[in-house]
Amino acid sequence: MRVLVVGAGAIGGYFGGRMLEAGRDVTFLVRPRRAAELASAGLVIKSPNGDATLTNPPTVQADKLSQKFDVVLLSCKAFDLDDAIKSFAPAVGDNTAIIPLLNGMLHLDALDKRFGAQHVLGGLCAIAATLNEKREVVQLQPMQSLNFGERAGGLSDRVRAIADAFSAINGAAASDHVMQDMWEKWVFLASLAASTSLMRTSVGNILAAPGGKDFLLGILDECSAIAADAGHAPGGPFFQRTRGLLTTEGSPMTASMFRDIRAGLPVEADHVIGDLIVRADAAKIPVPKLRTAYTHLKAYEKQRQA
Repeated sequence: MRVLVVGAGAIGGYFGGRMLEAGRDVTFLVRPRRAAELASAGLVIKSPNGDATLTNPPTVQADKLSQKFDVVLLSCKAFDLDDAIKSFAPAVGDNTAIIPLLNGMLHLDALDKRFGAQHVLGGLCAIAATLNEKREVVQLQPMQSLNFGERAGGLSDRVRAIADAFSAINGAAASDHVMQDMWEKWVFLASLAASTSLMRTSVGNILAAPGGKDFLLGILDECSAIAADAGHAPGGPFFQRTRGLLTTEGSPMTASMFRDIRAGLPVEADHVIGDLIVRADAAKIPVPKLRTAYTHLKAYEKQRQA
């Protein structure tokens, strides 16, 4: 099975690198600068699950991409999606499956429109990883997961085949309810991102402030209500775990969106928070806390543009 990994940053570099390390047929679609880095130093992974240095990993640049691939693994940010689609489009053939690892749901509409829904699986991942100053992939915590599946549910033959190829990744697994998984991740991510970005601090510090716990749980309730209206109410072990993470006193947890704000980087305000508000408005669900967080994020975007 031929796998094209779009980008070789923290997420694509880690998951693609683990597959390449295990002998899978993996090619990285990268920009010229990253291609030069990989050709010179290799793809270096620093991880509590084991380090790896992969010399001369197979790469291709968009203007040279002509072959078709069985799977496209897409891990870009939402604001880079349009450019990413243009770059990997030549790799999509009649039987290509695209696994997007973006947050939220808006990207599914864009991918469906360009390639057809039959090509687009559901997907999500959880990993704490970054590129360091040496451009090495650094995994910060041992926990990791990568899930994918048919959006209509069930386990198809193609998903089973992909699961076999992805078995080289610890924590990778096919899901027969991937849309539920994606909604549950969105609820947690949006709650964490809205809260820590708006308050500019960690969960623990928010909890220690007057009204902090009520605010965190209020955000979670708003996001959960939107998911429930879509037919994907969070519940069971996930919801209890999420509630626990958002009510752990002293927790240093923050969202990557908050860390991006601190670094002056772009954020996925519309994709992660704005789209939830659009859905809430359509369902007449009041979401005052989400609206405040969204206004804050859009003001940040205006300031950054200036």
